[in-house]
Amino acid sequence: MNVGNQRSVPASSGVTYRSHTYASLLPWQVRERRFPPARLGRRGLNPDQVYAFLDRVAADMLALHAEITKQRQENLRIKAALRRWQSEHAERVR
Repeated sequence: MNVGNQRSVPASSGVTYRSHTYASLLPWQVRERRFPPARLGRRGLNPDQVYAFLDRVAADMLALHAEITKQRQENLRIKAALRRWQSEHAERVR
């Protein structure tokens, strides 16, 4: 059994615990994840459906990562503008 992409779910009261070794999944990791075929013939999940779902999840993750990046850039822009305004305002008060 390959445990490389498996994580245990913490049994906490709504607080997510992540150790320092926890690595978030990236879209390309979801898209490229492959599963071994089921034993005893065609028992198990349909691989085409699994991979189609993984591609859909990866696309959603990619869109979310892009939105997070965009929001962080906007946040930095607003913080810089606020610092400039505060500096100019502080000079006038003195």
